[in-house]
Amino acid sequence: MYGVSEVLSIRVPRELKKRLEALKDTVDWRSEIVRFLEERVEYYERLKAIREIEEMMKNHPELPRGFAARSVREDRDSS
Repeated sequence: MYGVSEVLSIRVPRELKKRLEALKDTVDWRSEIVRFLEERVEYYERLKAIREIEEMMKNHPELPRGFAARSVREDRDSS
């Protein structure tokens, strides 16, 4: 899926590391962690995009109620 990989190192509590090691024959922790990180990155990228769009929308004037319907009607009637 990806090309070149990099090392990401994190510290975890000793007890958690022991529990992870106890399950290493059952769970592929690397795959689990990579999948989790991919999902979280996608979530935060979407969240960031939404916030940027909301910020851009604050700078645009609010249109009066019914403006879109009137505009479509006028365009249709002018044909």
